[in-house]
Amino acid sequence: MKEDKFTPFEEHIGVHFRDRAVLREAFTHRSYINETRERGLDHNERMEFLGDAVVELSVTDFLYKKYPRSSEGDLTSYRAALVNAVTLGELGIELGIEHYLLLSKGEAKDKGTKARQIILANAFEALVGAIYLDQGYAAADSFLKQYLLQKTEEIVKKKLWRDAKSFFQEQAQEKVSITPSYRIIKEFGPDHDKQFTVGVYLGDTFVAEGSGRSKQEAEQVAAAEGLKEKGWQK
Repeated sequence: MKEDKFTPFEEHIGVHFRDRAVLREAFTHRSYINETRERGLDHNERMEFLGDAVVELSVTDFLYKKYPRSSEGDLTSYRAALVNAVTLGELGIELGIEHYLLLSKGEAKDKGTKARQIILANAFEALVGAIYLDQGYAAADSFLKQYLLQKTEEIVKKKLWRDAKSFFQEQAQEKVSITPSYRIIKEFGPDHDKQFTVGVYLGDTFVAEGSGRSKQEAEQVAAAEGLKEKGWQK
């Protein structure tokens, strides 16, 4: 195997690619292409699209078999907790994906932000897509079982799957007699991959914000962050 900058990452995750170009593309952000104009290299958005479908099938199959008595609604909530931008972004950090991303100089400086979290989540899905293309579904499914699906028991045990928005509303009405409201702080990204940042408020008081690929997902993340901020998780 020819060594390159991605070889340590392969060693770390225990997956060795036959096609080096596929792995490199998985870590290539659109901003890098726009800045460098490097020929023969594509950004990872198509691969992310593919990986998203692989992740959803793998997670759904796993949950269906693991929790035979759970309702469709609960299974949907478990899955949402596993595949949202927060969980996948944090997993991207755990795996060290950030150190291998190909970004523009501007994006490379923008560390520790919600936007970076989404880039990491997208790159994780692109990585899954790359594994699928290079080695097939079984390899991608095995990778997800090792790194993502092992988080399931903690999510279920700690009830991290529950509808954060509904729970935040219940807590807010009980503790401060206010119904939370949500406001879009900003939208960014191309039309086919729009990202939203939403703030949750109690009256006119800002509590927390969250980002996601839809307004609904961003509101859920904001509510979850609001629960942490107010100490209302339990």
